[in-house]
Amino acid sequence: NLVSWHRRAFKVTRQDRASHLASVGFDAAVWEMWPYLTAGASLHLPDEVTRISPELLRDWLVTNEITISFLPTVLAERVMTLQWPVDTTLRILLTGADTLHRIPTGKLPFELVNNYGPTECTVVATSGRVQTGVAGLPTIGRPIDNTQVYILDEKLQRVPTGAPGELCIGGAGVARGYLNRPEQTAKQFVSDPFSAEPSARLYRTGDLARYLDDGEIAYLGRLDEQIKILGHRIEPNEIEAVLDCHPAIASSVIIACGAAGEEKRLAAYLVMNPGRTLVAADLRGFLQSELPDYMMPSVFVSLPAMPLTANGKVDRLALPEPNAENTLRDEEFIRPRTSIEQRLAATLCSLLNLSEVSVSDNFFLLGGHSLLGTQLIVKIRSTFGVDLALRTLFDAPTIADLSAAIEQQIVAKVENMSEEEAQALLA
Repeated sequence: NLVSWHRRAFKVTRQDRASHLASVGFDAAVWEMWPYLTAGASLHLPDEVTRISPELLRDWLVTNEITISFLPTVLAERVMTLQWPVDTTLRILLTGADTLHRIPTGKLPFELVNNYGPTECTVVATSGRVQTGVAGLPTIGRPIDNTQVYILDEKLQRVPTGAPGELCIGGAGVARGYLNRPEQTAKQFVSDPFSAEPSARLYRTGDLARYLDDGEIAYLGRLDEQIKILGHRIEPNEIEAVLDCHPAIASSVIIACGAAGEEKRLAAYLVMNPGRTLVAADLRGFLQSELPDYMMPSVFVSLPAMPLTANGKVDRLALPEPNAENTLRDEEFIRPRTSIEQRLAATLCSLLNLSEVSVSDNFFLLGGHSLLGTQLIVKIRSTFGVDLALRTLFDAPTIADLSAAIEQQIVAKVENMSEEEAQALLA
């Protein structure tokens, strides 16, 4: 079914020259080979150095007169931004495997097609042409031939058009299940309540999506990647889409930081475009015009490149912890200098799940809020023996300013002591 649809949808003929980049262990290799081989077309494989360099890969596609190519999303986004000869033989660039965030504003000399599909449903379940110069995230298109896509609630009931729900897939591409994993198979492959065939099944993808009024499907992210902060449910994709519009940013990833049982905070991982630098204040100002405060990342981490899996997807588990070297700041990192600053920094790191903080870091920009502020005031009382009003934290949100406020209270407390109390304190 996949091969037949692919050949029909993209008008594959024996004259086509297709690229083959995917590892044979990646499901995309299936549709990088069989639609073309069954049509009598030719396959062409770049070397290892070429396949990871956007510039070299662009040149290779042009020189080898490739007519159809599939590139994983992260690579496709970079290749598309390059200059292309108007007479390139490439007529279709297929992409998929991750959320497509960045597309050129100008016209491309080839068609761009965004594809979506889990391995459990034979590589591709939906597909759609992407229009350049259109605001918003591209859709994942419509179901391919002999495939049904439903957006369902927790009870496997259809949700209204425009409402988010779990993307579930039925039809010819649905697999039989997982090898020797009956419990996982029973959980993900369920009876299809919308089919007249008793044996028909749905695959529950765990992806969040919604149908649009025109029948296309908007991908919203993974259900298990949704982040809940202060009662707000946040889709990382929405923040990434805004960040990727910044001219200095090549790519971005949003994750939740914080150990189990602790307050979560948002961390933004960024790869900058060559020659561009930013400070955290630039990014906060850019995001504040597009997003509510609760979607503001607490920390911005700059990376030379995103870690990728063998299949070309961003490896979120391999993202490094934020630290003094990779974190974007508004000012130079200044380590705690006095005993009060050092003890206060340790308290703040424990409260916000940070490895280290600068004395100039703002408590609220690090992910603090009034509830955590109340906890900090309590810890200050037990550590330093002084009572600060919560208002003090708003007026003095940095370690340097807060330490000065604590020191001032300690000095005032000592000055008001009797001689006996002072002697007892020094004893």
